[in-house]
Amino acid sequence: MTSADGPWTVLRLLRWTTEYLAGKGIESPRLDAEILLADLLGLTRVGLYLNFDRPLDPEERAGFKERVRRRAAREPVAYILGRKEFHSLDFQVSPDVLIPRPETEHLVEETLALVRDRPAGPEPYWLADVGTGSGAVAVTLARNLAQARVLAVDVSPAALDMARINARAHQVEDRIEFVQGDLLAPLLSRGPVFIAIAANLPYLSDDRFRDMAPEILRYEPRLALWGGIDGLDLIRRVVVQAPQALRPEGALLLEIDPAQAEAVRSLAGQAGFDRIRLAPDLAGRDRVAVLERNPSGG
Repeated sequence: MTSADGPWTVLRLLRWTTEYLAGKGIESPRLDAEILLADLLGLTRVGLYLNFDRPLDPEERAGFKERVRRRAAREPVAYILGRKEFHSLDFQVSPDVLIPRPETEHLVEETLALVRDRPAGPEPYWLADVGTGSGAVAVTLARNLAQARVLAVDVSPAALDMARINARAHQVEDRIEFVQGDLLAPLLSRGPVFIAIAANLPYLSDDRFRDMAPEILRYEPRLALWGGIDGLDLIRRVVVQAPQALRPEGALLLEIDPAQAEAVRSLAGQAGFDRIRLAPDLAGRDRVAVLERNPSGG
């Protein structure tokens, strides 16, 4: 960044950075530049546009240059900022946790709809979020369901620490229990008490994982993404275990790769789920598998 052409104003920095990031293969160079600069200056993106002529001081330029350097190395914007919006809530994130995706909002919406459709009693009811990561699913469920108690499970202690931070930030830490464990093991010891189990497990197959963008391959935790040769290693285990932890009217909800829909349907049928629904994402692709049993056995 040179100053031969005058002061480094907001607009000049955005133009230079957009061209630079585009040359590094960034898919949305202008948007990323605006987000990084607006955050640095404590502005909204609209506020950034209202301050196009504002020059940056040397300290601000140095801070922005470091952010641009990290983004050019393909580090995700969410990790640079240390946060990501999910379901209209802000969540702290770090390389210890998967960055919450818009696709996972469908898992939350399906879980909320299912629970709200059940008769509400006077007592709290239990939900589970398996593979909680940043806690985005568990916290969002707790925020939207006042009677819910949520058991949030993850194998990673660092992920659980981040999830606790987010639960405190959104004032639901008193209704979420965080437990380190392998998949449904912490649930099984409690018996069939859960009305819903939501799970965004690693589901990328070998081929899909190798094709991911550098932002994912270099920075996000492989443990939270790769699901074995066909992507179904952990999903198979959870589908088999879930009936032991669910109430008769309960359901298992899984975020899946659309290409896995029929395989998951088959696994669910073999495990005794006789009500299997595949919910689409905004692109019309099967994104969430909702697995239920007939409580009457009929």
